[in-house]
Amino acid sequence: MGIRAGWHGEEAATVTRRRGRLARGDGSGGPPGRYGLLLILLIGGYVLSAFVSSTWINIAQLGVFVVTGLLTLRSSNLPRRRAQAIAAVLLTGSAVAGGLAIARPNADAVAAANVWTGVLLLVTVAVIVKRILSFSTVTGQSIFGAISAYLIVGFMFAAFYAAFAQLDGGHFFTGGRPGNSETFQYFSFTTLTTLGYGDFTAAANNGRAIAVIEALTGQVFLATLVARLVAAFRGPRIPAGSPGPGAGPGRSAPGSSGSGGAGATAAGRRPPARWRAPAGARPGRRPRWRRPPPGRRA
Repeated sequence: MGIRAGWHGEEAATVTRRRGRLARGDGSGGPPGRYGLLLILLIGGYVLSAFVSSTWINIAQLGVFVVTGLLTLRSSNLPRRRAQAIAAVLLTGSAVAGGLAIARPNADAVAAANVWTGVLLLVTVAVIVKRILSFSTVTGQSIFGAISAYLIVGFMFAAFYAAFAQLDGGHFFTGGRPGNSETFQYFSFTTLTTLGYGDFTAAANNGRAIAVIEALTGQVFLATLVARLVAAFRGPRIPAGSPGPGAGPGRSAPGSSGSGGAGATAAGRRPPARWRAPAGARPGRRPRWRRPPPGRRA
């Protein structure tokens, strides 16, 4: 009896831990994520680039994006060795790109650094979206992760715009407007959200093509991810054959009737037999189960 009670206690503790993970919105196990900190970091990086005009702002933003990628890998459910390999590649590539932009500040080096920044942010978005889709329910972390991924998409296209501008000799906007980190991010987010103020417009065909791709990406991203979050917000589905929300100990599930209902007959299953107390048993007292003798069928 002591061994059986201990086993039941361990089973109840396991079920409680599983229910706790599901209640936190993490149906795949592992850490639920630190997407609130990630969102604060991204907003701080945008404010830094919008209000500070300096030559080192691109390097500082690259450092912010590297930290963003590392936080994303830490919150992901990737295997440890794979996450460590990706982190090593991100750190090495970012160090090389930043070193080239500082040591040789020409157009090709700056364009290579911007292209690497865009690739880094693209990998970060893919990891965040994959992690969000693995959540079984909608939580605050999943909402923060979706907003962070949306902001990272805007930063990613801004980096690609800056790379095209460097390769085209610094000319990207019509009317000879200057192109820097502030204007590229402003143009990227107005395109991503399909605001389209019209004060900044891409002059070349390649810039216009990237702007169209960004606008389509923003719309598809919102439509698919928001639809997924709304579907997860409906809650877990009740498996077939289980009693409904109103079914209790003395009630039967909808579609079935007692011991010989139409639901059980239609499904081709025999209704479970009801337990009957043996003759002479005391009312309200459950008889003790006895092991059948060898050779007899239980």
